[in-house]
Formats: sequence, C-alpha cells, structure tokens
Amino acid sequence: MTRLRSSHHDERSSGLKRNMKFMNICGKEIRVEGRFLRIARLDADKYYFLDEPEAVIEAVRKSGVRVDLFTFVQKLPETLPKYSYPVEWDNFAALPISTFDEWWTKKLGFKARNKAKQAEKKGIVIREVPLDESLVRGIWEIYNECPIRQGRRYSHYGKDLETVRREEATYLESSQFIGAFHGDKLIGFIKLVTDESGTQAGLMNILSMIEHRDKAPTNALVAHAVRYCASRGISYLVYSSFAYGKKQNSSVSDFKERNGFERFDVPRYYVPLSRIGWSALRLGLHKKMTDRLPESVLHPIRELRSTWYSRRFQTINESA
Repeated sequence: MTRLRSSHHDERSSGLKRNMKFMNICGKEIRVEGRFLRIARLDADKYYFLDEPEAVIEAVRKSGVRVDLFTFVQKLPETLPKYSYPVEWDNFAALPISTFDEWWTKKLGFKARNKAKQAEKKGIVIREVPLDESLVRGIWEIYNECPIRQGRRYSHYGKDLETVRREEATYLESSQFIGAFHGDKLIGFIKLVTDESGTQAGLMNILSMIEHRDKAPTNALVAHAVRYCASRGISYLVYSSFAYGKKQNSSVSDFKERNGFERFDVPRYYVPLSRIGWSALRLGLHKKMTDRLPESVLHPIRELRSTWYSRRFQTINESA
C-alpha cells in the first residue's frame, strides 16, 4: 500500500519545495520532487540503501503517483555496478574502519591528530547525548551563530526551535548524537545515521561554532565518531561526498582527507519510468545546472558569491 503526503503540510526543512511529496513504499520513505521532471529517491538517500531495488521500483511504478525517474545509489564496499539499470557515477568521502588505533596511528594526518589532542587540552569534552530540549537548543544556537559558512548562505541559519527539533528528530531510530562541550555549553555536534545493515554510518550533520574553532571541536568529534563505529563493527564512516559536481577541491575536502577519508566512486542508477524520464535521461536534464556548466565558468561565480556574502556579513555584524 502506498501512503502519500504533500510537503505543503509536512515540510522536513524550510528550504523544501512546495511540490515535493513523500510516499511510503515497501516500508521505505520515498521522496518525489520536481515539476516538469518528477524524480523519486529514498528520503534518506546516501544514508539508507536498497537491497532489493526491483520490488521498490515496481511499487513506485504502480503507486499512481507520476514519477519519471527513480534514482538510487549503491552502498559500500561494492563499487562495481550490480544492476543493469542506466548508471552514472556518484561518490562518497568514506573512511574504512577496522580499529580506532589503526585510524589514529596510520590514517589520521599529523596535523589533524594534533588538533584532536589540542581539543582535549583546551577543555573540550565529547560525549554521546540524547535528543532532548537541551540538545535542540544547543543545535539551534550553533545554526544561528552565523548566516554565512564556506562562502555561501547557510541554509539552517534563521530557523526557529520547533523547526530544528522536527528536523533533528528524523531517522531517530538509527541516529546517534555526539556533542562537543566547553564547560556546560554545546559548541559542536554530530548526527550520525547508521544504515539498516549496521555496516555503514553517515555524518548527516557535523558542525561547530566558529567562535570556538581555536579549540578544534570538529576534529575531536570526528575522532569520537570513528571510535563509536569501531566499537560497533561499523565498517565505513561516510562524510557526505568527496567531490560535488565539477568542484574537485575545497577546504572541506581537505579537512576530510587530513582525517583519513578517501574518495570512493559508486554507481548511481537512474531508472526511467515514463517517456519523459527516458528523454530527460538521454538529454541530461536530470542533472543540476551546475553539473552541466564547465568548471572554468563555475569557479569565478563561486568566488564572486563568496566575496559578496563576506561583505554582506560584515554589514550585518556592524549593524547588529
């Protein structure tokens, strides 16, 4: 049975489009988005995975909801295509884990190791915490510290407490929150989501206060996440993607590499379910506009955007 709801009444985030819909198919939460081209995927795409995609795809096809393309990604450690569907390549920034000591001594960069040690010396305490009102308020304060991060507008800035509470409560049955505390104050946190098999965990959220970056709380949080995974036999810790579109290098990618994360290219399948889907796939219309433009065009645009936001942020600070 298919359960359908519109995002107009059940928004997961203030940035969601009004035409996004959610379906429960074969016990999986499926998100459908787009106007002209309707693309469906797991709501927790890249955190949860499909062991039997054929059954889910067939149920989506028969759901009565117009879907033109269904997409899903293959989980680690399998990096060669398993299915005969049309495939393109996606990627993970992933850390293969055996023991914490192996990561600490052999995979962690010298600079990152020193920063993790520095956090403890500066009084940072890392501990696993439940999602309660104290944690929600702490996350809300971190989100609203600064409107600009990584040279662009930060999507969580300006959200109210209720929105933060609702968003952080998603996938709660498979989530673990890890907090970085300076005294009693939360200055950084991780939301770690483990897949259904218990073999792959993803950093759905990892963020620290800019005010306290001299204490290296993010490095200490990553170290605790590795320890958490190693103690539970989780084979891969995933920190989102290693590269985004044509943008191959960034300060975030450098941070991931220093902390032992590697790039793993994995198959992403696109299954056409309509004539529109077939045509869109052939013409590349399923890709974002930024994925279609050359890096020589995108790089100066990003630089201009970063400069503009930096100036705007200074104005905000001066008028506050």
